[in-house]
Amino acid sequence: MPREEAVVQARLVSSQPDRGAARSWPRRSFTAVAGATVGLFRFGSLSVLLALLAAIPALQWITFGYMLEVSGRLSRGEKLRDSFPWSDVATRIGFALAAIFLVSLPVHLLTHWSQVARLIDPESNASLPLRWLGGFAVGAAGIYLSWAWMRGGRLRDYLWPAPIRFLKTYWRPSTWLAARDDLWSLLVSLEVPRLFWLGVRGAVGTLVWIIVPAILLIVANREGKGGSAGVLGALAFVAMGIVLMYVPLLQSRFAEKNRLTEMFNVAAVRRSYRRAPWAHTFAALLLFGLAIPLYLLKIETLPREATWLPCLMFVALMLPARTVLGLATRRSNHRPEPQGWWAGIQRWMARGLMPAIVGIYMLFVFLSQYLDVHGLQTWFHQHAILVPVPFTGT
Repeated sequence: MPREEAVVQARLVSSQPDRGAARSWPRRSFTAVAGATVGLFRFGSLSVLLALLAAIPALQWITFGYMLEVSGRLSRGEKLRDSFPWSDVATRIGFALAAIFLVSLPVHLLTHWSQVARLIDPESNASLPLRWLGGFAVGAAGIYLSWAWMRGGRLRDYLWPAPIRFLKTYWRPSTWLAARDDLWSLLVSLEVPRLFWLGVRGAVGTLVWIIVPAILLIVANREGKGGSAGVLGALAFVAMGIVLMYVPLLQSRFAEKNRLTEMFNVAAVRRSYRRAPWAHTFAALLLFGLAIPLYLLKIETLPREATWLPCLMFVALMLPARTVLGLATRRSNHRPEPQGWWAGIQRWMARGLMPAIVGIYMLFVFLSQYLDVHGLQTWFHQHAILVPVPFTGT
């Protein structure tokens, strides 16, 4: 009898809902939403930072080198969260810009009220207190922002100013010296020269591949409607398509090995493709497909001060594509080459899609030469495999 009662009690206990698990659902939902929000903010901040660099001709290679670095890290097997070297810095820059915007609102408001008071009664001193308050707001904002940046510029540093610590340490020279050292360490950790050099070498290797077919396409279009020009243009078009099928894989391998000679190691990328054909084909679909909207932006000439906006779209589209390309290379590096007739059929099916993907992309490049202000130079402005040329008329 006692044994039966124990069994009944065990069944009753097991049938009761897990209140701890039920309570964890709101917490899990909040954690998921918070994580997604932080991730989107981090990606947006990183995209804006890279877009600003891409809008400056001399610094475009840093953006290109960064994308190659992401692809290379993923190809070497690093985790996804460790493959974006500037993500934390970009997030803090985003927080800093948002904080500057928010603390500047009272300053602008007080300045506006002061100007309105002076316009209503120029001889009155009613605007003087408002100007004093505006000056005080500027000083308070500077102290608030500098104190948050000294402590790391994280979100909690803006939300909680740590007043006791502020009164104890803000005025000490050692605090400012430590902030200077931290700033220098941060700048060094960005490895800007290395990324710049990586981007320059990647661009040089890419140009070596595309320069001959691009020149032939330009010559064929300028020669007119002759038969020889048509044959030359068709051959150059096919050659450019073949080059574009290999260059993204070569760029990924170059970033992985960090050797310029890998930009010409066709045999290695062919072996890599055979180990993961569908992954590489999907990466090519994203890379070339997401580059097409960038050519649509070149229909209308933009003023120079708005150059960074299409560059932002370039980064927002190409960075995920480069990420997928790195993941595809990593997948092929960790897989043996499939054997058997079914693997061969899948490989040829994936290969059969590559000419269609590249062909559609090249069709938009071909049409853009009649819409782009740069004309035939668009054959060198390969947004899928190079940095964005400034979207301006100059």
